[in-house]
Amino acid sequence: MPASQLAGELLAMLVSPDPEIRDDYAYTAVSRWIKGGHFDEILEALGDTAASRFTHPEVQARTFAPLILCSVLARGQAVPGLMPEEAAERWYAGFSAWYPAEHDTRGWDDSLGWLHAVAHGADATAAFAKALPDRRTELLELCARRMTATQVDYRYAQLEDARLARALMRILQAPGLKREQATGWLTVVAEALDGRGPGPLPIWVFNTFATLQSLHVHLARGLVGEGVPPHAEAVAARTADLLRLPYYWLA
Repeated sequence: MPASQLAGELLAMLVSPDPEIRDDYAYTAVSRWIKGGHFDEILEALGDTAASRFTHPEVQARTFAPLILCSVLARGQAVPGLMPEEAAERWYAGFSAWYPAEHDTRGWDDSLGWLHAVAHGADATAAFAKALPDRRTELLELCARRMTATQVDYRYAQLEDARLARALMRILQAPGLKREQATGWLTVVAEALDGRGPGPLPIWVFNTFATLQSLHVHLARGLVGEGVPPHAEAVAARTADLLRLPYYWLA
């Protein structure tokens, strides 16, 4: 079967509301075959199809699009010259418009299975940081805007905070990032939290503090095989300042 025909079948399955078809079969096959080079001749077309789904009416189509882009971008990094940079820029435009604005941020649905818009999008930010290093500071701010998005009714329950923290760590690992760039994105978080008074925490505030806590742990421990970012101490100090807003007893 030609690669284009096979990919077309799998991409159609990736829209399925059946989690077994979408996740266990289609995504597993696509990610493995992209990594193995079987779709190199249609790699850019795969990326274009995935990016077009950020405006799809079905949530599962939107939230699996970043996973496909992760695989495509990783393959492009593994084989220099395989994928033009302008393609990654094109996909980034669609992704950056979708990620902070996605309203259905549920991690799991009993019928649809894994949706994980926040976690899958976080993985994509790290992939874009490698493919488009000039976008690193924008990607840090994009993560900040995602965690502080107010139009949400889902409290992080499926380790979304940890996936965001891991993505932030990987963006911060990039060489050449200056201290002010590494910490500057936290101003977005500080401005979002500014003026919060007493009373119950809105869901987005809970999600924000959960992510900051996860990030602080990641900065202290580092990632396996990767260690901590060059400006980990400065980022941790700024993160701790924000955490003292609710946890005033922290040293």
